[in-house]
Amino acid sequence: MQFKFYLGGNEMSENKVSNNLKTKVDGRVLIIERIFDAPRDLVFKAYSEPEHLANWWGPSGWQTENRQFEFKPNGVWHYCMRCTDKNQGDFYGQESWGKAVYHEIVVPEKIVYTDSFADEEGNAVGDMPKMLITMEFEKHEGKTKLITRTQFASVETLQQIMEMGVVEGTASQYSCLDDYLKEIQ
Repeated sequence: MQFKFYLGGNEMSENKVSNNLKTKVDGRVLIIERIFDAPRDLVFKAYSEPEHLANWWGPSGWQTENRQFEFKPNGVWHYCMRCTDKNQGDFYGQESWGKAVYHEIVVPEKIVYTDSFADEEGNAVGDMPKMLITMEFEKHEGKTKLITRTQFASVETLQQIMEMGVVEGTASQYSCLDDYLKEIQ
């Protein structure tokens, strides 16, 4: 099974701003910042309620199925993203399973979880890296600034994930979130 993030755009370098997305690499940590034109409580709900997540999670042209969702410390989110866009060529029909385990939740300010590639049963895929993700939701001039810090086991692991297109996938995903937030406001 091969995992790759849909690129959907150009390569981004350190500290580059694209689609309102700021990225920076600090050692083995990838930092991504983005401002959303929505109140903090609503952006937090988009991440903390399964019916919201299913409507926007994943890059453009992908749909998400929540197999399990327990938004609490030690709770599990097991999900599948499926490419439904025939225009994405080889990605069409591909499934990408993931599993998150929540560690800390401070409503509506912070979510800390470990994310890993998984199989259909929720077992971690052994040769794929786990990521410790800290998301901070900050009020910012009537909008929400989302700061995501993703820590990897090594600089090499971070580079592997960067080469898979994680920044481009995140930019596409945040565009989907933007569209969804406009719908529900």
